Amino acid sequence: MFSTYQQTLDYLYANLPMFQRIGAAAFKKDLTNTITLCNALGNPEKKFRSIHVAGTNGKGSSSHMLASILQEAGYKTGLYTSPHLKSFTERIRINGNEVSETYVVEFVNRVKPLIDEIQPSFFEITVAMAFDYFAAQQVDVAVVEVGLGGRLDSTNVITPIVSLITNIGWDHKDLLGDTLEKIAAEKAGIIKPSVPVVVSERQESGIEDVFISKAKSVGAPIMFASNTYAVKEVNGRKQIKSNGDVIVEVVDFPLGGIYQDKNLSGVAGVVDVLRGFGFKISKEALTLGLQNVISNTHLKGRWQKLRERPLVICDTGHNLDGIRQVTRQLETISYDRLHFVFGVVKDKAIDDILAILPAAATYYFCQAKLPRALDAYELAKKANAYGLQGYVIPDVNEAKHSALKNATENDLIFIGGSTFVVAEINEL
Repeated sequence: MFSTYQQTLDYLYANLPMFQRIGAAAFKKDLTNTITLCNALGNPEKKFRSIHVAGTNGKGSSSHMLASILQEAGYKTGLYTSPHLKSFTERIRINGNEVSETYVVEFVNRVKPLIDEIQPSFFEITVAMAFDYFAAQQVDVAVVEVGLGGRLDSTNVITPIVSLITNIGWDHKDLLGDTLEKIAAEKAGIIKPSVPVVVSERQESGIEDVFISKAKSVGAPIMFASNTYAVKEVNGRKQIKSNGDVIVEVVDFPLGGIYQDKNLSGVAGVVDVLRGFGFKISKEALTLGLQNVISNTHLKGRWQKLRERPLVICDTGHNLDGIRQVTRQLETISYDRLHFVFGVVKDKAIDDILAILPAAATYYFCQAKLPRALDAYELAKKANAYGLQGYVIPDVNEAKHSALKNATENDLIFIGGSTFVVAEINEL
C-alpha cells in the first residue's frame, strides 16, 4: 500500500509502460486491459454522458474549449486530456479543478492487485482512473480526448453522445498507417452506431470518404463543420458565422494561432448537436466559454505568450502539420530576428519537419529530459544539412536563457518542436 502521492507516482512511472517516455513499445493494440479495468470498477464509463474528441492536431484545444463552454453553461464538466505538461493531475479535471493527489493514491491502492495481475500501460490506468473519478463525482458530462489514434485507443470504450474529429495529418505512421487514409481510418474508429460525428474541416476527398463510409456503415449522422461555420478575425474580435449570420463574437479570444479557426468550427458544430440533445447552452455561455477557456481549464502551451520584449512564444505543435501551422503563424509577426529553441523526439519524421523550418533563424538545439528525446547534437547535425544553424544547448531552459541573452527587444523567440520541450519551460 502506498501512503504518499510521490510513492504512487513513482510506482506508476517505474512499473507501467508509458508512451510519453518510451514511445511505441507502450502502445497496446487492443482494448482488453481497459475493458478489464472498467469491468472491475463497475463500468464507470457508462455512468456519465461523454463527448469523444480525436484528430491529429487540435483535439486538445477543442476539448478544452468544449469543457469551458459546458462549464459556463452550468454543467459539472469532466475533462480528460493527455499528456500532462507539469503535473500528472492535469490529465483529469472537473470544472477546471485537477483530481486530488489523495484520490490518485486511493485509486492506485484500490486497483493495485489488478495492475499487478494484468500489467496495463500507464495510459490504460489513467483512463480507468479518469472514468472512475468522473462517475464517483457524478459529472453531468465529460469531454474525453483520445490519446493516440482512436480505434484502439484506451478511451474508445465509451459510447459518447457526440464525437468530434478535428483533422488528419502525418503523425505516428509506424502505429497508425503509412497513408493519410489509413490514419483517418484509425481516427474514424471512434465513430459509434447512431452517434453523431462532427468533422472540423474538409480535407482531401480520400480522407473525407473514409469518414463518410464509416459513418454510413454504422448509421451515424455526420457533419463537416467547415461547410456550416466560418471563422474570421474582425477588428480584434473572433467571429463565428453560420449562413452569413454572426452566432458568436469573442473579444480578446485567448488562444493564439491561426489554426484555432479550424478548431472553432468543429466546436461550434458540437455545441449545435448538444443543443439538439437538450443541453441548455446560451449564446452568452458559448461566448464566455471561449473567452475564458484558459482561466476555466488552465490550458497551456498553445501559441502561449511568455514575454513581451523580446516576444517569447511557445507552442506544442510537434508533427509535420503542427510545425507547418507554426511556420505560417511566424510569417504573420513582425520582428527583427528569429531565435528558435527547438527539440524533438526520436520517432518523428524529422527530415520533413526540418525541410520547412525558416533558414534565417538562429537555432538553439535542445532535448527534453526523457528517453524518447532525440539527442541535441544529433538533431543539430541533421538540421545543418538543411541549412539550419545555431547552438547546441541540451537543457531546454538553458537554451531559452541563451536565446534571451542574444535577442534584442524587437526579436522573436519561439520555443517548440515537441510537447515535452514546452513542458520543461520553467515559466509555463
